[in-house]
Amino acid sequence: MLALTPTSIFVHPQNPKPFSFSRVSSFIVRAFSKFPGDSDSDDSPDEIQSRRSNYSGVKLEETVDVKTGKLRLDSWVSSRINGISRARVQSSIRSGLVSVNGRVTDKVSHTVKGGDKVNCTIADLKPLRAEPEDIPLDIVYEDDHVLVVNKPAHMVVHPAPGNATGTLVSGILHHCSLPTVSFQGEEVLSDVEDTSDDELNLFPANQSPYGVDSSVMREPSVRPGIVHRLDKGTSGLLVVAKTEQSLANLAEQFKKHTIKRVYVSITCGVPTSVSGRIDIPIGRDSNNRIRMVAIPGSHKGGRARNAASRYKVIEKLAGGGSALVEWRLETGRTHQIRAHAKYLGIPLLGDEVYGGTKNMALSLLQPKTPPRSHGKLSQLISGIERPCLHALTLGFKHPYTGENIHFTRLPPADFAEVLSELRAISTEKVL
Repeated sequence: MLALTPTSIFVHPQNPKPFSFSRVSSFIVRAFSKFPGDSDSDDSPDEIQSRRSNYSGVKLEETVDVKTGKLRLDSWVSSRINGISRARVQSSIRSGLVSVNGRVTDKVSHTVKGGDKVNCTIADLKPLRAEPEDIPLDIVYEDDHVLVVNKPAHMVVHPAPGNATGTLVSGILHHCSLPTVSFQGEEVLSDVEDTSDDELNLFPANQSPYGVDSSVMREPSVRPGIVHRLDKGTSGLLVVAKTEQSLANLAEQFKKHTIKRVYVSITCGVPTSVSGRIDIPIGRDSNNRIRMVAIPGSHKGGRARNAASRYKVIEKLAGGGSALVEWRLETGRTHQIRAHAKYLGIPLLGDEVYGGTKNMALSLLQPKTPPRSHGKLSQLISGIERPCLHALTLGFKHPYTGENIHFTRLPPADFAEVLSELRAISTEKVL
């Protein structure tokens, strides 16, 4: 078990106002009717407007530069249409809307080379349906205003192309006994996974329903009460608003960075300094659209936005080949912990997108551990199926009562097993 004492304080509202379940249902359904599928709050207003155009019908007729070398078709087309996601390009290719040298290809991994002539038309977005699904939810706390859920790893928070079912949102619709809702599909950050713990910009400027300063809440579509997100692979605590008032109040708390969020991770290697603060802007990786990147000094006039994280090593594991690290977020950017961990040179164990590959992990662990443990280490590492990251603690001011409430949930079995096996090799507590 983690060397942390779990606590969960369940604070129930005092003298609540008369509550109407139909009011909650109406709020969530209205929110869903405007739900676009995905947005990334790192996007600028111009980028959001561009994405609202959906790229439907955009044509590309271009010859591959002879200096380009060999590239995957989906990667090359994505690089030629500014702002489009590779998932959207892949959908267009599979729909038969892309030809190379006059021949239609539906293979996204088709190799193009210098001199190839590519014709491409971007496909229309298909409407998505969010349907209630009887998905078991680990509900940590619930009242008339908020819902706190312990999300399992591998669950996507909200529907998006490629992840239309089995989402947290579908489970919430069933839990609240709400109907099926249709909405227009939209772009996603990547074709691999959901976007992450980025505070959502929920309302257009000056249109917050309860007078909240909404200067940064520029996305006019609302997931049903979801104020922040966790990656598909990240487990842990997430708060959902059940009324518009709660949504606006929680969004304001996120904006002011007064929400307490503590994460724990298992890393590849140990940072040079056992604790510190990383204040490095994060933006989209120009070389890989499914990844964000820490870009020092780049947020002014660029696409990167300021991002600050505090970290502390709790334990050095397996002779210093790994570490249990605590993270406290001051901001909430897409993939913030993962990008900052990579910047520190300690990618999260199991995070293939950000460098925490199986080969990377073993190259650090094997030289620091006895040979007799190498076979078991290889088996352990090969079984890791997601980044070892867990949202451990969530604290906020109750949007109705004003009381401070605080929840902690220890990591699930897969995380705990990896931690236990690495501790069994050796562990060194860090004060």
